[in-house]
Amino acid sequence: MPEFLTLLPPKESLDKLLRNLPDPKLATETVNTDSALGRITATDLRAPHALPEFPRSTVDGFAVKVRDTYGASDSLPAYLNLIGECPMGATPDLEITPTTTAIIHTGGMLPKGADAVVMLEYTQTLSKGGRPSAPTDEIEIFRAVADGENVIRIGEDVAKDALIKPKGSPIRPAEVGGLMALGFTQVEVVQCPKIGVISSGDEVVEPEKRPQPGQVRDINSYTLATLVEKYGGEPVVYGIVADSMDAMKVAISRALDECEMVLITAGSSASARDMTAAAIDELGDPGVLVHGVNTRPGKPTILGVCDGKAVIGLPGNPVSALVNGYVFVAPLVRRLLGQSAEELRPSVSAKLTVNISSQAGREDWIPIRLTAKNAEKSYLANPIFGKSNLIFTLVGADGLLKISSDATGLSAGEMVEVILI
Repeated sequence: MPEFLTLLPPKESLDKLLRNLPDPKLATETVNTDSALGRITATDLRAPHALPEFPRSTVDGFAVKVRDTYGASDSLPAYLNLIGECPMGATPDLEITPTTTAIIHTGGMLPKGADAVVMLEYTQTLSKGGRPSAPTDEIEIFRAVADGENVIRIGEDVAKDALIKPKGSPIRPAEVGGLMALGFTQVEVVQCPKIGVISSGDEVVEPEKRPQPGQVRDINSYTLATLVEKYGGEPVVYGIVADSMDAMKVAISRALDECEMVLITAGSSASARDMTAAAIDELGDPGVLVHGVNTRPGKPTILGVCDGKAVIGLPGNPVSALVNGYVFVAPLVRRLLGQSAEELRPSVSAKLTVNISSQAGREDWIPIRLTAKNAEKSYLANPIFGKSNLIFTLVGADGLLKISSDATGLSAGEMVEVILI
C-alpha cells in the first residue's frame, strides 16, 4: 500500500490551497429583502434618508417644553394646561407654548415647540376646574425632564447617506428589518456559488434503499450538502459514483464544468483502489497540492486545484468528512462569496470533565456535548469518543474542541473553548 505524501498542518494546507486559487469572480442578483436572510451584500448599502425622519416619542406621556418642568417633584409639581392630543401617523396641528402640554403616544410625532416627553407614570390629570384658575384640564408633572428625554431625534437611528451595510457582509434578521425601514424592498446580493458534491464507493447506496450485507447508506452527500448550504453555497449533488477511474473522471469533469468547487467523499486514502488523487491530477493544473493532513479525524484529505477551481477529496468516514468540511470547505465557500476565508465562529468556554490524550504534532478535533452550568457558573464539556465512521458521535455533539498540534493532551478541570456547530 503506498504511503501518504508529507502530512501538512491544517492551516498550512489551507493556505497552500488558497495561494493557488485565483480571486473569485462574484456574480450578483437582486432578491426581495424579505427572502434575503443569510445572503451576502454585493454593494455598500447607504441610507437614502434619515431614520427617523421626524422626532418621535419613545413613551406614552405628555409633550412638553423642558423649562416648564424644571424643579418639578412629588411635593412641588408643575402644572401645565392640556391643549390636545398628538394623532398617530400624522403631523400634529397644535403647538406647545410655555405652560401647555399635549398627550402623545409611543412612536407619535413630537409637536412643534416641544423638546421632551414626560412619561405618563410621572403625571396626573386634573379635571377642568380642579383649581379656580384652570381654564382647561391640567396636568400635574411630578418629575423634571432633560432636553430630548424620551424622544428619538431626526437621524438618531441612522443619518442620511450613512453606511448601513458594507459590501460582503451577511444579512441577518435585524438587517432585514432595518432595510425595510429605509424602503429597501429589494437588495443586490452575491449569487450563491454552486458546489458539486460527489460520493463514491461500490458499497454505498441511496438512503431510500435497504442496504444489503456489506453495503451502507450514503451519508456524506447530505451532510456536506447541508454544510455548503449553511455557509451560503448552493449544493449540486451528483449522486454515487462507482469505484472506477473512468466513472470518477466523468463525474468530476461534469461537476467542474457546472460548479465553482467540487467535493468528493471517499477515495482519498492511499490504497490501490482509491483513485481520487489520480483523477484530480488528470483533470486540470496544478492538480493535487496536498494529500494527507496532519489532523484527526481526517488525515486522508486531498486538496487540489483544477484550472482555477478547488477540488477537495474528503474521507469516506462521516465524522472525518464533516469535521474536515468545517475546516476546509466552509472557508472556501465563504471566499467564493467574497468574504474572508477566516470565520468568526461562535464558541463558549467550558470546563473539561475528563482527561484527553493527544499526539504532539497532530491537530485533534473532539466532539463535545455541553451540559448545564455548574455551581461555578461554567458549562461542562463532555467529550464524545467514537470512531470516525460513527455519525451519531456528531449528532449528539454541541460543538468541537480543537487540540492544537503543540499539545499532548488536556486535563480534566481545564477551561477550554468549544466551537459551536
